[in-house]
Amino acid sequence: MRIGYARTSTVEQRAGLEAQARDLQAVKVEKLFLEQLSSVDAHRPQLEAAIDYCRDGDVLVCTKLDRLARSVADLVKIEERLKERGASILIMDPAMDTSTPNGRLIFNVIASIAQFEREIMLTRQREGIAKAKGDGKYLGRKPTAALRKAEIDALQAEGIGPTEIARRLGIARKSVYRVLNGEMDEGKLEAWRERGAA
Repeated sequence: MRIGYARTSTVEQRAGLEAQARDLQAVKVEKLFLEQLSSVDAHRPQLEAAIDYCRDGDVLVCTKLDRLARSVADLVKIEERLKERGASILIMDPAMDTSTPNGRLIFNVIASIAQFEREIMLTRQREGIAKAKGDGKYLGRKPTAALRKAEIDALQAEGIGPTEIARRLGIARKSVYRVLNGEMDEGKLEAWRERGAA
């Protein structure tokens, strides 16, 4: 049986999650597990559910390596857990199947290269952010929830709880709590508004 797993980092990346789901369905996965969590989150419940669902002869299918694991060590642990269950991993891009010796070799080499590239990218990103901050040009990520404060306040006034507000507006529950508790950065929000008007 083919079991699909798809992940994006945030609730704002809905289109990416839907694209992964389409790609997985195109290769005939019979059961699909989806989640919107950063790969650095320690607990990924849908990944755990997908692994637990696997039985002897099953294949866990993922569109890309970085959707499945946060590091080579994490990837190896996932592969070992699946192997104990008699299951294997199939990555669609680049194509590799851990049920074969060649597939396992390619899997390990590609995983190492992917981790190296990610570390290089993060280093460059940190350098770019530091330079932008030094030049006074770094505003950070757009404060999506803060810009929707009026909607959040209106829904709360109707007696709707933070979890349901987050679901309806497609934003993180933690962000809703920050807005409701007045923890948003007004200076940064104003800078974003000015930039939008420019």
